[in-house]
Amino acid sequence: MDLYSDEYFMREALKEAAKALAIEEVPVGAVVVCKNRIIARAHNQTEKLTDATAHAEMLAVTAAANYLGSKYLSECTLYVTLEPCVMCSGALHWVQLQKLVFGASDLQRGYSLVSSPLLHPKTEVVRGVQAEESKKLLEDFFRRIRN
Repeated sequence: MDLYSDEYFMREALKEAAKALAIEEVPVGAVVVCKNRIIARAHNQTEKLTDATAHAEMLAVTAAANYLGSKYLSECTLYVTLEPCVMCSGALHWVQLQKLVFGASDLQRGYSLVSSPLLHPKTEVVRGVQAEESKKLLEDFFRRIRN
């Protein structure tokens, strides 16, 4: 039995999202868990790094792969506060992620808008964990920058 729940790890991803918010990035956070242990944490840094690919998921996957010394994360779960985009889901396919857990759905840019499957066929997907908290962070951020 798992010591920690999906909600516990999503709260950790939400802490990362709060770090992004604090530096005026789109508040998305991610953690990678392997054998019930967080092995990587990241948040969006596209503005800070002037890199359009510096999404929380991409940074977390890279850190996890480096930690494990492997290009595959087939025994890992990624917790991310927002549904991954097409770019990130493509990366998750290539790393053969075991499980993806996300909070808020992305109705404009999320991978599920694409008709062909993007994730690895063995990747389990859990949607909507801490979705309201994730959505509120994003709404507050966009409301603030639009005013």
